[in-house]
Amino acid sequence: MRVLGIDPGSRRTGWGVVQLEGTRLRHIGAGTIAVPEKLPLPKRLHLIHQGLQQVISEHQPQAVAVEEIFFAKYANAALKLGHARGVALLVAAESELEIHEYPPAIVKRTVVGRGAADKRQVGRLVMALLGLKTPPEEDAADALAVAITHIQASRSKAITR
Repeated sequence: MRVLGIDPGSRRTGWGVVQLEGTRLRHIGAGTIAVPEKLPLPKRLHLIHQGLQQVISEHQPQAVAVEEIFFAKYANAALKLGHARGVALLVAAESELEIHEYPPAIVKRTVVGRGAADKRQVGRLVMALLGLKTPPEEDAADALAVAITHIQASRSKAITR
């Protein structure tokens, strides 16, 4: 199973592809789609759309896992995040991929063992789980964590069937 994890953002959208091979997780690729903050929101969303289409075309995932929106202090920031998340869901739907959504606390709990972990802890544990020599960028690490969460959830469902 090959999963694309997405950590949506209106300025930086992280992506990470993880493959399950037997019982082993294998890092396929990861990165960040960074768009200029000064561009109008519709143009940023278009660039995110194009970037995610390219990632899907290049890495051919079988499923997409997207981080759900967390509580945001500022309504405007939450709305922009929601727009970026909508673009991620749209790209996955256009590609006819399975879409799964996970709250940030579940992602952190799955990867780190507790839902209140910080970004550095997530990055270090993603690095260890995937056998990476260097830590990925924060947004890419979060996206890899989302992909790992989906793989672990799928394994749990398979065991209980």
